[in-house]
Parts: sequence; C-alpha cells; structure tokens
Amino acid sequence: MSSTMDDPVITLSGLTKRYGELTAVDHLSLTIQRGEIFGLLGPNGAGKSTTILMMLGMTEPSEGTANVCGVNPTRQPILVKRKVGYLADDVGFYEDMNAVENLMFTARLNQIPEEQGRKEADRLLEQVGLSNAKLKKVGTYSRGMRQRLGLADVLIKQPEVIILDEPTLGLDPEGVKELMQLIRRLSRQEGMTVLLSSHQLHQVQEVCDRVGLFVKGKLLAQGDVASLAKELFPDEKVQIRFRISEAPESLMQQIRELEDAIDVQHDDATGEWVLRAHSDISSHIATLAVQHEVRLLALRQEDFGLDEIYLRYFEGSEAS
Repeated sequence: MSSTMDDPVITLSGLTKRYGELTAVDHLSLTIQRGEIFGLLGPNGAGKSTTILMMLGMTEPSEGTANVCGVNPTRQPILVKRKVGYLADDVGFYEDMNAVENLMFTARLNQIPEEQGRKEADRLLEQVGLSNAKLKKVGTYSRGMRQRLGLADVLIKQPEVIILDEPTLGLDPEGVKELMQLIRRLSRQEGMTVLLSSHQLHQVQEVCDRVGLFVKGKLLAQGDVASLAKELFPDEKVQIRFRISEAPESLMQQIRELEDAIDVQHDDATGEWVLRAHSDISSHIATLAVQHEVRLLALRQEDFGLDEIYLRYFEGSEAS
C-alpha cells in the first residue's frame, strides 16, 4: 500500500449533513488513497448512506466539502457520476432482459462503442462468474447472482472508484464470502479504489486495507485492524479461545490465577472459553487441563477482531 499513500482519490473535510434538529453526519474528515479498499463500518442509521449520497452529489452538505476523483460533487454531480461506480444494496435491472443486454444498455448510456461494450460485457461476466448464465433473463437470478451482475454493471463504465453500499444484505454466508473475495480480486486486478459501507463487521474485515468506525454520524476511529487493536488493547496482547469437556471451578480458578492472565469469559454462542492475556499462555492452559483430567477439545490464539474493536469504541462513545 505504500505507493498509494500520497495519492488521495477521496477527501472529505468537515462533511456535515443536518435534517432539522438531526445531525446525520457530523464533521466527517476522511482521506482514501488510490487503489485502497476502505470499509466504512457502523450500525444502521449511523450516517453511512447519507455520506455516500453527498459524495455522489445526490444531496448537498450542510457544511464542509467532498472531493472525489478531483471533482466537487456538489458543483459537478454529473461529472462525479461518470468517474464513480455505485452499487446500492438492492440493484435494479431490466428483469426481462438477459445479463449481456443489461450490461450493453449501461455501456450505451456511457457512450461506449458497441463492439467494445460487448467485449467488456463478456470479459466482466466471466470475471464475476456469470458466463454460464449470461443469456438467462435477470428476473430468474438469485440475489447473489444479481449482486455479482451489479459489480459487472458498475465496472463496465471503467470508473476510478466504486462505492458499495451494504452489498452483502440478504446473502447467505457462502454468498457473502464469495462476493468479498470477488471485490478484493477485482480491486487488485483493475487497480480500483473501493469504498465499502457495511454494518457486518466480520464480513468485511478480511478484504479492507483500512476501516473507519462510524457511530451516530461521527467517525470514531480509522486505521488498519492491527493498529486499531493495538491502540485499544495496549496491554492485552493475546486472546486465547479454548473448549474443554467440563469446567470444574478448581480448574477455572487456576486458569484465572495464571501469570499474565487478565480475565476469562464463556462465549455462549460458540461454547468456548475466551481468555484475554498479556502473553501467549496456551501451553499452561493445556497443562492444567491434563492435571485436572479434563479433555481439551480445542485451543487457539486469535487476534482482536473488528467486533471487539467496535464494541470497545462503541462503549466509549456511549459513555461520553
């Protein structure tokens, strides 16, 4: 990423949007570099979609400015739409037309010559894994297929930036994984800048170079996951997950008393115990389990993920 760090393609400065008494976006300042995948993450109602509308010139800011691909969207909304591809959470297509016909329609709207448009349509449909279904009417497509066609539709006009607003809504876990991998691959192959808006933290953690955590219209923090974790959990270097056949109080007490252990909690969702610690003490947990004649079913160390980071920031913002 170092080659892109001095080449901003999106710059938001003090961007604010008020609707009467409600401040939907509150003095948002953010820089996104060319070729970067940036995740704008936050709960529904945080102001993510309002931010995107201002970046596309579809609503005017109350204060502040946006610069997207060298264009002020408020002053030149049509020009910014030529440079930016936008994929909404529910993509609209002509249902009675097939995938190629839908892409050709978009190509003509963007004044791409017929032959070039057809070649690009075929190439992109292959890239998004829809070659075998390209002649089927889009009305027969599943939601996952529609989202992949939406990516091809966004890319056919060769934008400098693509903005994806909640692209994983309504997809099953496998569909989400495939779409995220596809977005990352296309971004790298096409050298594209991607702004990804989502409330599904764990889904986008794998594909984003950096993330911004957005709550109640405010950007609480931004950076890569590792640096955010280091900032938030400076003393908690390690998180260890383990599953045991039984958990006698004598064993759990000894685990709590291990040197460098901070605390241990049970995760009801997974059936695992989660130990936060200053260092990796996995081997001590294994030894204690053997001593107590308890079967150790699983043991692994993991980094702090976006869920933990977000909860910690969110708790801080609620308290203030």
